[in-house]
Amino acid sequence: MKSPLLSLPGAVPAEAPDEGVAAHYGDLFREQRALADGTGFVDLSHRGVVTISGAERLSWLHLLLTQHVSELPPGRATEALVLSAHGHIEHALYLVDDGETTWAHVEPGTQGDLIAYLESMKFFYQVEVKDATGDYAVVHLPAGSITETPEGVAVRETAHGRDLFLPRLDLESFAAAGGPAIGVTALEALRVEAHRPRFGLETDHRTIPHELGWLESAVHLDKGCYRGQETVARVHNLGKPPRRLVFLHLDGSEVKLPGHGAPVRLAADGEEGRQLGFVTTSARHHELGPIALALVKRNVPTDAELIADSTAAAQEVVVEP
Repeated sequence: MKSPLLSLPGAVPAEAPDEGVAAHYGDLFREQRALADGTGFVDLSHRGVVTISGAERLSWLHLLLTQHVSELPPGRATEALVLSAHGHIEHALYLVDDGETTWAHVEPGTQGDLIAYLESMKFFYQVEVKDATGDYAVVHLPAGSITETPEGVAVRETAHGRDLFLPRLDLESFAAAGGPAIGVTALEALRVEAHRPRFGLETDHRTIPHELGWLESAVHLDKGCYRGQETVARVHNLGKPPRRLVFLHLDGSEVKLPGHGAPVRLAADGEEGRQLGFVTTSARHHELGPIALALVKRNVPTDAELIADSTAAAQEVVVEP
């Protein structure tokens, strides 16, 4: 779904997985600084929007998600995962309930598979699941923003800012009043700085929540049973995850950033050494310079110097080994 805001001056289209919105509007670092200062907004209208209504929506979702949502108060933001039977991450949902409807935004293009799963689990519960992507667009306002939220709009507010579920027809008028528009590249740089994982980038087909630090924000360890719960409990109580998320400070002399999937090795072993992990997201930060997140084997020494593809990288621990 292509955003009408791509017609704004200076808009440069984003690439996968963020096609359909602007990567930036001509000045990457200015846009990052604006977000960090609490100004502007980010067009996330390419993200999927799913709504769940019905009197039993929260108790039903509680049975399916990793998060405790059966008593979720109206207006309280949370995030949750859908796991496979083996505990691997299949979906990440960013949720809020307005007292009548639960709103969730998800990664672009994933809402169809998510809805298919939810529909298969309805049984006799009084719930209605809807793909609302065609009617609603997600807009992100940074923490500290003084931009007013339009009346009647569902809002998901966290320490990182506010996500608005804006009627899609109001997107252009909101942009005219709530500018400046900021591209997703700036938001991604701040996400990497904050060590926040993103489904589809920091995950692959075998990722479990423990590897990314999602136990702290998206998993409730004391709730009842859900699909994949046995793996979550077993690894948490009896073992360690096979991999861990790390934050990388990259050598600033390199012109090109290592891309998603670029191999991570010990610097001492060189570019022909054994691969110990891979880059998940890289970015150029307005203060820190080139940075990245990577997923590496748990037993990689925390003080080891690494190389990401051919770029020297110093690591910071995100998930303890």
